[in-house]
Amino acid sequence: MRLKYPTETIKTFVLFCLLTVALVVAIASCNPNSTTNNSGDIIVASKDFTEQDILGELLAQQIEATTNLKVARRPRLGGSFVCHSAITAGKIDAYIEYTGTAFTGILKQKAISDPKLVYEKLKQAYAQQFNLEVMPSLGFENTFAIIIRGEDAKRYNLQTLSEATKYTPQWRGGFGYEFLEREDGFPGLAKTYNLHFAKPPQIMDLGLIYRALLQKQVDMVAGNSTDGQIARLDLAVLKDDKQYFPPYEAAPIVRKETLKKYPQLRQAIAQVAGRITADEMRQLNYLVEGELQNIKDVVHEFRKSKKL
Repeated sequence: MRLKYPTETIKTFVLFCLLTVALVVAIASCNPNSTTNNSGDIIVASKDFTEQDILGELLAQQIEATTNLKVARRPRLGGSFVCHSAITAGKIDAYIEYTGTAFTGILKQKAISDPKLVYEKLKQAYAQQFNLEVMPSLGFENTFAIIIRGEDAKRYNLQTLSEATKYTPQWRGGFGYEFLEREDGFPGLAKTYNLHFAKPPQIMDLGLIYRALLQKQVDMVAGNSTDGQIARLDLAVLKDDKQYFPPYEAAPIVRKETLKKYPQLRQAIAQVAGRITADEMRQLNYLVEGELQNIKDVVHEFRKSKKL
């Protein structure tokens, strides 16, 4: 006897099968033991902006040049929370994080202005809570930069955030979603400086904030202090005169299990500690974003100049 099923039941069953297949593929692509990762012994990821692309490639090239290990790259994996979830789940082995971001965003601690104290507390907490190693800083800090048009800074003679608050009630703000939500982001900044805008800040894609600023769709944005486009676009960074933002030193985060499995990895990563200044990072960002140079080539030339 041939059974008959309602059309909706068949559609539901087919949809279930398709979703199951999609889920299996997604899990496999994230699994470090998956066949998609056979090209590397370890997986180095990066967050979703240009500087992170560069730093992830720097870490990968340095490891491959000084050890017998092969590295699988995972660029543009996502924001801090995505990368943290991936590394604690063992789906990646290393990525570059910023100390203040990890301290306030991941550990949910109140901001501290002392860079050494932040690093020590972060290193201890990450080892105890997540079995992760916070390695020494690469040498530069990438803090949030509150940016306005250069012409406005000159017109109103603005150098600090405190000075700018006189004009913000007539201005429009544009910020990324993460900055608007983070513990060390806009809510605390607005409270510290009594910052008010003509209307609630606009949520913007980070890749569009400078264009929106130049086209006068917004008047103030939050970028990164090492952005290569700041000088090129004649933008002005307002000084955080009340020292609201914590230190954001760029530091490699590595799984302790991976360091134990590959002891040579520690020395390879340690060789890039303290080797990048903020000006150099800004220049590297500009070469990629401003001159559209290939990231692998930019990193290779930088390593060559540093004799790494």
